[in-house]
Formats: sequence, structure tokens, C-alpha cells
Amino acid sequence: MEELVVPVFLQCFFEFLGTYVMILLGCGVVACTTLKFSKGFGSGWVVITLAWGLAVMCGVFIAGPYTGAHLNPAVTIGLAMAGKFQWGMVVPYIISQMIGAFLGGLTVYYFYKDHFDATEDKDTKLGVFATIPAIKNLKRNLLSEVIGTFVLILVILFLAEDGNVSQVGLGSIGALPVALLVVVIGMALGGTTGYAINPARDLGPRLVHALLPIKGKGGSQWKYAWVPIVGPILGAAFAVLVFWLYKTWC
Repeated sequence: MEELVVPVFLQCFFEFLGTYVMILLGCGVVACTTLKFSKGFGSGWVVITLAWGLAVMCGVFIAGPYTGAHLNPAVTIGLAMAGKFQWGMVVPYIISQMIGAFLGGLTVYYFYKDHFDATEDKDTKLGVFATIPAIKNLKRNLLSEVIGTFVLILVILFLAEDGNVSQVGLGSIGALPVALLVVVIGMALGGTTGYAINPARDLGPRLVHALLPIKGKGGSQWKYAWVPIVGPILGAAFAVLVFWLYKTWC
């Protein structure tokens, strides 16, 4: 079967579009379940984790055939470290992911603006856009993000190992397995930090929160914001190391 050759511009566009839809639906479910007077108000953590998994699945459906569907700088960097992605494409992919995440967060705000206005709690407003630790302990919060992303990247690497695919990423292991992987990470490991496991997912919408004149908002917690950036990158690096040891010994 002839390999699909996708121009760089289109690869970046589909990374942007897939990430945009993922954030629109993922941050959207947080808004739906936490903002006042939403019909989904109070639905809880299970709804959030299930919907985030499905949000990632939708992003994979969109970007998978064209980019492998990274949708996450940690995935892009991890695959480059593992020799499964060109380093020269890392920055363009990450920029595309960041723009998609920013615009996804922006759309969620305008979609739910009336509910943002009706919600008084400042942390609830921020929580729609960015992750907030349940108990602030930066060392343990960092470890949570490292471990969560370690699982994500390690499973992706192992599941994609035997696949005959032209683009490696979330799309290379199938949309449904990716969705289930994100759901189980959220249910099992998300209770401490909200499981960003994706620097773009956290930083892009957090910038939206910082820049928009949201009624009654508080600070954007920039002193914490480095955790969901550094943690996922470290987690990806550890996953690649374990995968490399597997490839060396087995």
C-alpha cells in the first residue's frame, strides 16, 4: 500500500485542528459539569474523565491519518527521543498544538460565557481552563504528572511497536485504545493534579484565562504552571528510556 505523503503545512494544520477539537470538548466538559446553571452541573469526575477520553479520540480521528495525531508536546518530544519522529518537525508540531489549545480554550469561554458570569468561585473558573492540584505540594504534584505521562507515552510506544504505520502517534494505535488509555489514567492517576499529561492542554487554555476579561476571575496560578509543562516532558523521557532498555535487552 502506497504511503500517504502529507505536506508540512497540512500536517501542522491537522495537528492544530485535532488539538483544537480535543480542547474544545475536554475543557468543555469541565465547564459543563462545574459552572453554575449548566444542565450538566455536578455530574462529577467520572463524566469528566470519560469525556476527556472521548475528546482525545475525536482529535485522533481528525489528525490521525495526516500526522499520527500527537496532539501533545510530550508525545511529539517522546517520539522524537525514541527515533520515531523527525526532530525538525518538533517545533512546528508544538506550535500547532499550542495554537489549537489556545483557540479551543477561547471557544469554550465564549460558549459558556453566561455560566462563567454566573459562577462566583475563582478556582472553578480557572479549573475549566487549566489544571489545579487538589493539595498543593509541588514535588508530589510534579511526580504525579511525570508518572501519568510516563504511562501514556510508554503504552503508546509499546502499542505502536508492531504496527505498520507511516505516522507514529496516538493515531497509530487506534482512536478507541487511546480513548480508553486516557480514561484510565484520569480515573486512576488524575485525582492529585487533574492529569494535564500534556503541556499544550494546560498552557494554551491557561493563557486564555490570563488574557480574557473573565468576570470575577482570580489569578492564573503561574507559580504552579511549570508543573504541567515540565512533568509531562520528564515523564515522556523516562518512558523512552524504559522503551530503549526493552529494545536493547529483548
